[in-house]
Amino acid sequence: MTAGETGTGRSTDRRERRAALRAHADYTGGVYGSMLAASVVIGAGTLGSFPRAELVLLLLLTSLVFWIAHVHAKLFGARLARRTPDRRVILRVCREEWPIVKAAVPPAGAIAVSPVLGLDVQGTLWLALSVAITGQVGWSVAAAHRAGAPLRLMAITATVNVLLGLAIVVVKIAVTH
Repeated sequence: MTAGETGTGRSTDRRERRAALRAHADYTGGVYGSMLAASVVIGAGTLGSFPRAELVLLLLLTSLVFWIAHVHAKLFGARLARRTPDRRVILRVCREEWPIVKAAVPPAGAIAVSPVLGLDVQGTLWLALSVAITGQVGWSVAAAHRAGAPLRLMAITATVNVLLGLAIVVVKIAVTH
């Protein structure tokens, strides 16, 4: 009996395809989505006190809109000139850009659990902002690691993203004071 006859061949092929997808994963969307989430949190904080549910929806829906915009841009910006994308290409691009949405989930979750932590609106905004910036650093380090970057380069990308996160914090402080 061969591996294909026992069913393990398909399972192995599927694992190999998933491993190949992970190896070629682009985390740019995750870094971008985290920065977007931080920006939404800052913007929401300057407009007054939003109920938590509204801020969670604002974060998630904004990330979905940007995801759609990125998918559209990738599919129709460059590809339309060459050929109409087929279903396989559309699904691949949707999957590649999905980290934009995934990056908004942890800050939204932080907002959702903030009442359990006893946080007021400002505390909730700071928590969500911290989670978004941590995500931004994490996505960038994951991208460098996945690309096989040496530790030195992973430290540099982490540092650059911490500095970008601090710039976002400075903006929050400047616009709220």
